[in-house]
Amino acid sequence: MSDAGLYRTVALIRGFERRAVELVRAGVVPGGIHPCTGQEAVAAGTCAALRPDDLIASTHRGHGHVLAKGADPARMMAELAGREPGLNRGRGGSMHAADFALGVLGANAMVGAAVPIAAGAAWALRRAGSDRVAVAYFGDGAVSQGVVLEAFNLAALWRAPVVLVCENNGFATSTRTADAVAGSVLGRAAAFGIPALAVDGTDPRAVLAAAAQAVARAGGGPTLLECAVYRFDAHHTWEHAARPGYRSAAEEAAGRARDPLEVQGARIPAAVRAAIDAELDELLDAAVEFARAAPHPDPASALAYLYATEVA
Repeated sequence: MSDAGLYRTVALIRGFERRAVELVRAGVVPGGIHPCTGQEAVAAGTCAALRPDDLIASTHRGHGHVLAKGADPARMMAELAGREPGLNRGRGGSMHAADFALGVLGANAMVGAAVPIAAGAAWALRRAGSDRVAVAYFGDGAVSQGVVLEAFNLAALWRAPVVLVCENNGFATSTRTADAVAGSVLGRAAAFGIPALAVDGTDPRAVLAAAAQAVARAGGGPTLLECAVYRFDAHHTWEHAARPGYRSAAEEAAGRARDPLEVQGARIPAAVRAAIDAELDELLDAAVEFARAAPHPDPASALAYLYATEVA
């Protein structure tokens, strides 16, 4: 992908999250969201390394991954708002958006759950003789989950073509990684013989290069990428009101000093950047209007789509 293409993806995610937060405050998006503002380079870079038929499994902070894999921003915004035309007919919401047609196996509210899902999907791909790959996204708060480590073991043992992407933003909600994680993320990969790379997660180009390398060797088994990022916004939008204060203003300012949007924006001509920004403003404003105008699901259909045998 070109530098302009990477910038467009980062800017798309940034603009989407800004508008989504506004809709939370307006009461259009119920329950709040987990913004990925500041972490956009990971989604942009990893998904740029994938083919359209490759698979991803995401986290509770998954809007960026889903958008970078090609989801329609209007239908994604409608999903957040719980509307019928959403990606999942308004039933998945912010933490469970999925689109199987795009290879998005789903965001997931359970910490670390993307890892066994993606590892299992990758194993199935290998068993079928496919050269497709799966990507699992997870945060630093997931690296001590038993199911994550069990999935590492099986993925390595069965040489599953899965790329394990840890977005290490330094916090599990409000708990510092250093206070909760013994050893290191890379050390966990090493324990299972999984090749691992430390990546500057604020640089879309660096993430793309690392992800392309991981995808290229996926036929030989899993690779782990530890992407160092900084979450600019709250863990969850409830913090906007509660203001829990686990990060100092100075720390936040230092974390914001390296902004993926500016890192990538500096690599393209100003006129190109302005044109992309203008196009995205129009696209995302239309997405907001689409979500606001879309109908809610009929309450009579509340029990629909519970079983795989049902026809949509």
